[in-house]
Amino acid sequence: MTDVEQDTPPVGEELHLPGPTIIPLMCAVGITLAIVGTTVSLVISAIGLIIFVVTTVIWIRDTRRDIDQLPEDHH
Repeated sequence: MTDVEQDTPPVGEELHLPGPTIIPLMCAVGITLAIVGTTVSLVISAIGLIIFVVTTVIWIRDTRRDIDQLPEDHH
């Protein structure tokens, strides 16, 4: 084998895709409730903001966990 053949990456590279989750939908629901609540009731806005903050924290935590599982050395 020559040096060129040894430096060639493998034919198929595995792609990392996040698993299915309902977190983005719940985040959107929280934002919607927060906005609609500004015209209806401050209680609805507060509930929407709480949902938004909680789902955002969960989403960031899950993304960080997924990134930590990726290999350090990527060719």
